This record gives sequence, C-alpha cells and structure tokens, in this order.
Amino acid sequence: MCQKAIYPGTFDPMTYGHLDIIKRAREIFEEIIVVVAQKPNKDTLFTFKERLEFIKRAVSGLDNVSVEGFSGLTIDYAAKKKVKVLIRGLRMISDFEYEFQMALTNRKLSAEVETIFLMPHESYSYLSSKLIKEAASLGANLSPFVPDFVEKALKKKLR
Repeated sequence: MCQKAIYPGTFDPMTYGHLDIIKRAREIFEEIIVVVAQKPNKDTLFTFKERLEFIKRAVSGLDNVSVEGFSGLTIDYAAKKKVKVLIRGLRMISDFEYEFQMALTNRKLSAEVETIFLMPHESYSYLSSKLIKEAASLGANLSPFVPDFVEKALKKKLR
C-alpha cells in the first residue's frame, strides 16, 4: 500500500458515491483524510458543520479514515499535512474536463502533489449531490443514494 491521501470535496450532501470512492481509496492508500471545504466557491444547502457531521457518521466504522474541515487551497492543506496525493472522483465524461483542469492547475501550483482519479461503482456513476437535492425536493425515496440520516436531513431542510 501507498502513503496517505486526501479526498477533498464540498459533500453537499454526501452520497453513497462519495462513500464508494472513500472505500476504493482505502484499498490503495494506508490512510485517507476526507476534507470538507468550509467555504466552497458555491452556495451549499447544508452548513459546513452539517456536511462535516454527515461524512463523520458515514465513515465512522472505517479504519484509517479521518475527516477534517479546511478552507483555502487544497494543495496548501496537503502541504500542511505532508500529503502528496489528492483523490478525485470521476463519474461521467462530463466531470473529466473540470477535474482535469483542476488537476493541472494544482500541479502548476504545487508540483509535489499528484491527483489520482477514481471511478465509483457503476451503480453510483450517475449520482450527483445536485440530482439528489432535486429528487429530495420532489419527495423521492433517497435510500438507494444516501444514508438514512442524510435523507432525513434533506427532507427536513427542503420541506
């Protein structure tokens, strides 16, 4: 196994697709640090504290996975933690262009940090937090997509 890696994201809300990426990363890396963006460049439905708590609950039974919050550049956080690898999930081809641009920008800003792309299981490849929020607002059953505590929080928030 390799060293530790960071899996950064907004996780608004976290889905089983995110959890799948975390589990896949655990097979490759000795330690995974899931880092929740405190001040993302986009509006979030859930507060930083709520998003952090969702991830902590979802990974509570997983060894060698920790959850932290951060603000600022992910590569600065990686340098602070002495981590050389960022994990990013790729669902569809539409994700690739943005993720590729971000990875190349990060490489230009910090040549020491490498980005590794992981694909979720195909049963989660179409999931997005945006889609989940839309489905929740229309009263859909979200149990195949998110943990029950996330589903309850979504339905409460979107009433």
